[in-house]
Amino acid sequence: MKVYWMVTVPRVVLGLIFLAGAIDGFFFVATGSHLMHPPTSERGLALEAALKATGFFWPFMKTVELVGALCLLSNRAPALGLALLSPIMAVVVLFHFFLNPQGIPLALLLIVCGGLLLRVYAPRFALAFSSALAPQMRG
Repeated sequence: MKVYWMVTVPRVVLGLIFLAGAIDGFFFVATGSHLMHPPTSERGLALEAALKATGFFWPFMKTVELVGALCLLSNRAPALGLALLSPIMAVVVLFHFFLNPQGIPLALLLIVCGGLLLRVYAPRFALAFSSALAPQMRG
């Protein structure tokens, strides 16, 4: 039996990171305080406060994180989980590179794990970027 550690490890790591983030986010919605307190710059805290102040975006984002994490951790529709989490990963990476440099190691971990999974699941996304099924426009 082959061990697919180049797929399993990044899938589980990303799943756990986003599951922890979703649990912390829902805990904040319920109680008004966080379970985890990573070091965050003032500009980073301002962005987080703005997202929470909308009233809808924070719970929506944490719901998407939860669904994506569960897809990855259960290995049921992991490509869907990656597709759901990719926009959030992009924002998290940019957040750490530009607003919160203390989190650059986490950003690099997200880039590596996400890149490995994207390489593995790329064939599942091929149809989305193909023109094979595009309707032919006739004049």
